[in-house]
Amino acid sequence: MLHGVDRVTYVACGGPVDVNDPEWARRVAAHRARRPAGWSTVETRDVQSMLEAPGDPVLIDCLGTWLAGVMDECGLWLGQADADELLTARVDALVAAWGRPARRVVAVSNEVGSGIIPATASGRRFRDELGSVNARIAAASDAVWLVTAGIGQRLR
Repeated sequence: MLHGVDRVTYVACGGPVDVNDPEWARRVAAHRARRPAGWSTVETRDVQSMLEAPGDPVLIDCLGTWLAGVMDECGLWLGQADADELLTARVDALVAAWGRPARRVVAVSNEVGSGIIPATASGRRFRDELGSVNARIAAASDAVWLVTAGIGQRLR
């Protein structure tokens, strides 16, 4: 979708590289090396700001990684009292910004719902939340593609 675009802002939603994890650092370095020279990388979960700021087209990779980090930041896994409300607010803000982007946006997300049912309550919660995020973003998008084994199928 961004093939041939010279300048792209690549948003890596996994957060900064952990210097104490050399295997992860090698994976990130290899991933960066495959990107075209004109692409800039921003490591952030503040996807909302990236959508609202004018500039080059943006590629968000990926909504599943974004959601996992946001769920953690909201204290969902620690049982923080207001975690559900914080998560709802973050997702609502993302969807609102998605509906009025200041630049061209392409996002990658993991498909959920066709695979196995997670064995843990936390896995099922993540699957359900990501399914909701995917559906809401898809509803607000001009085009939606499912890519399996490198073969794209336009859904919308």
